[in-house]
This record gives sequence, C-alpha cells and structure tokens, in this order.
Amino acid sequence: MSTLYLILTFLIIIVTLLVYWVKNLYSYWERRGIPHDSPSFPVGNMGGDTGKEELWFGEAFDRIYQKYRHQGPFAGLYFFINKAIITTDLNLVQDVLVKDFNNFVDRGRYYNEKDDPLTAHLFSLSGQKWRNLRQKVSPTFSSGKMKFMFPTIVEVSKGLSETMKNRLEKDSNVEIRDLMSRYTTDVIGSVAFGIDVNTMGGQNETFLQMGKRSFNDSRHPQFIEGFIQLFPNAAKKLRMKLIPDDVHEFFTTLVRDTIHLRENGNIQRNDFLNLLLELRKNKDTHLTFEEIAAQAFLFFGAGYDTSANTISYCLYELAQNQEIQDQLRKEIIDTLNKHNGELSYESIKDMVYLDKVSKETSRKYSIVPFLIRVCENDYKIRDTNLVIEKDTFVIIPITSIQKDPEYYPEPEKFDPERFSEEDIQSRHPCAYLPFGDGPRICIGMRFARMQTAIALITLLREFKFSVGSKTEIPITYDKENIFLVPLKGLHVKVERI
Repeated sequence: MSTLYLILTFLIIIVTLLVYWVKNLYSYWERRGIPHDSPSFPVGNMGGDTGKEELWFGEAFDRIYQKYRHQGPFAGLYFFINKAIITTDLNLVQDVLVKDFNNFVDRGRYYNEKDDPLTAHLFSLSGQKWRNLRQKVSPTFSSGKMKFMFPTIVEVSKGLSETMKNRLEKDSNVEIRDLMSRYTTDVIGSVAFGIDVNTMGGQNETFLQMGKRSFNDSRHPQFIEGFIQLFPNAAKKLRMKLIPDDVHEFFTTLVRDTIHLRENGNIQRNDFLNLLLELRKNKDTHLTFEEIAAQAFLFFGAGYDTSANTISYCLYELAQNQEIQDQLRKEIIDTLNKHNGELSYESIKDMVYLDKVSKETSRKYSIVPFLIRVCENDYKIRDTNLVIEKDTFVIIPITSIQKDPEYYPEPEKFDPERFSEEDIQSRHPCAYLPFGDGPRICIGMRFARMQTAIALITLLREFKFSVGSKTEIPITYDKENIFLVPLKGLHVKVERI
C-alpha cells in the first residue's frame, strides 16, 4: 500500500468526519422543531440571503427577530458555529436578565487576566470572579459618588461651549460626533484619572486616539479574532491577546504613573481612580494594580464612545424636530433660573423633559444593539416544554425590541412622550434595555446619563441646532463596528442664540 494511498485515505476520512460534524451541528434546531433559518458554514446565520454576505450583527439578529417573533418565545440561530437563540418574548428576556439571572450570568466574552490583564474587566469577567469584583466596585457608581464627581464634569463642559464657538467661526455646519468624542474624552480623562486632557482645545491627540482604539481596533485579523471568541479556552492556553500592545502600554503606564504620583504626594481627587485606590487600601475590598488598570480601561473606553454617540444622536434628532428642541431649551432655562442660574446635581433632577428626550434617544439609537448571555445549566422555559440547553448563547436583540411597533407605535418617529410615567407603566419593563437589566445592568448608567445631560444643557442654552447642507438623512452606519456608529459622522447646522 503506497504512502500516497494512505494519505488520500486519511484525507477522505477527515473530510467525511468534518462534513458529518457540520451537518450534525447545523441540524440542531431542525431536530428540535425550533423555527430557524438555514445556516451556511462557517458563518451560520450571520450572512446575508446568499449566506456569503456578512451582515452587521444587529441586522442579522433583527432579521431573525422579525421573521419569527410570533412563533414562540425564541427562534433558533447559528452564531457562526455556536448554537444560539434570539429571544422574541419579553417575559423570557426578563427571566434571563432578572428572575433566573444565576443561570445566565456570563456574557461569553474572552478575557485573559494573565497575558492580557486589561481584558479582565467587569464587562467581560465571568462567574464568581465577576461577582467578587462587582461587589467591590459597585459602590463607586452610587448616586452619592456621582454627586461627588458632578462639579468636575461641569468644569469640563465649559470648554465644550467655547470649542463650539470656535468651530462656528469657521463653519456653521459642524460634525458633532468628533466634538462630542473630545468632550467625553476630556470628561473621562478628568474624572477617571484626574488629568486635564483638553482634547477639545486640540491638545493630547494621543489620548483621544487611544480612546478611539481601545474598543474599536483589533489586534488580529478578523478570522483570528473570531477564533479567540469562539474557542476561548483554546485561546487562553495559547496565551492569545486581544488588546494591541501600544494601547495596553499606554493605559497601564497612565494608571501606574498616576497611582505613583498620588501615593507619593498624598494627593486626593474627586475622581474614579481615587475611589478605586480607596478600595485598594481596604483589606476587605483590596484591588490589585491589574484590577484597577482593567476597570479604568473599561471606564475610559465605554464612557468615551457610547455617551459621545448618544449625545450626537440626540442633537441630530433635535435638529430635525424644532418643537421638541424649543420645549427642551425652555425647560432647561426655566429650571436653571429657579436654581439661581446654577447647573447643579439637583437642578438636573428637575428637568423631566430632558430625561424623556434622553431616553427616547437611547430607545431609537441603541448604541449597544444586543446583549449576550450564556446558559449555565439546562433551563426549562416557564409555561412551556422548551428547554435551553447548557452552553447555548442567548441573544437579546435590543434594537429589534426597542423598534418593535407592538411596544412603540411608529418606532422611527422621535417622540419623547413615550417616556411619560403613564406610558412607561403601560409597557413591559424589558421593552427598554439600553443599559441592560438585572444584576448585570451597566454599572456606569448613572454616570453616562449625567455626562450626557450636562453636555445637552450646556449646548442647548447657548446654541440652536437645525438641518444643514451636510446633514445626512437617513444615517449610513458603519457595518464593521459592533456598536451603532455613523459611517460618515453626524453633521448639523449650529447657530448661537
């Protein structure tokens, strides 16, 4: 028997086994009688109609949601080579996120605390590691701590007004997303690290670029990134990293130098890092340097990008809805007058319409378009005979839910009154999930809302926003970004009042 014959035989066996494995894998939902679309190897249901066109995640999930939303509590999905479900029933969503949270704790994200320590932050950690860290860090985001940080953000917001005036001297058509990114970068730099970054003034461009890269740039080509996320245990054994070396070096050096300066100089600041350092000194809540650096990295990346986009989308909508803008501006000015013209933590609480506008923005533009949870043990869905098996990915399509006409009639219409107290009470509590829900709700929710509100108040009391010659309607989105990001920026016309 020739060597060539043996090699060919071996290859035929391998190919046969691979074909059998793929067919068995992709017949999972069919064998269980669960509604689903036919998959294509290796993307599963993440491709277009032909199976070859790669879709933006939100589009792929929404397609399944729209097709099967009335055929049961969930639809089957192949998330590349992983079995997954798309939740179509809000009671199931609530059970997964809240009532039976202990069976759906993990997000299924890769982290490597030994070789890539900045990935071991609160968003990605799993199981008991997440529980321990969450318990330690949660107090740093209490309403009392937010009030503590409030004056720092207001101080930064003064630069936002001046920067807008400077830009208007050159052109009344302003690309607001870049400006909002600089504002949130300056806020995070000051609140997280106690550093006057001043990217709005054209300084510290490196700081701004690292903020952009922290959650948008990949260390590897897409297929390697896919391997890491699909086979996390193998990736850990191979000591694979996600964060580019220069980004890792920038943030770890920044945190190390800042800690060294404060501890040697006995410096106290009203910021996030100071709160983490207090936890480090406490023997009951002791944090390692790596844990502090990872949380600071998460706080910077998440706080910079998501809030910048939310503020930008809000101004974009107000530019198209002058009556809403006028009503909001009147509330802002009237409320500030009642508080002696002072922008304070208490004055924002009195701005009810501002809260409605902000929530409607987050409803229509869900920056994080979906949530993922991993089923820890076989789970029987209440009032059914359906079982979600262990290790199944549970995908909650936030964008689809928040644009479902069953919960929000005329979902493309921008209507802040959807968030009147009466309307909120009439809806299922899981019909609105911009920050998630349950024990794993976004820990920075209060902070995000606070810096968003301060930016809107600062700008609307001095400037009018309207549709300009460069305003893109509708928006073209960046399909290569996992978040909801405009491909061409957001331009509006701005005038001083």
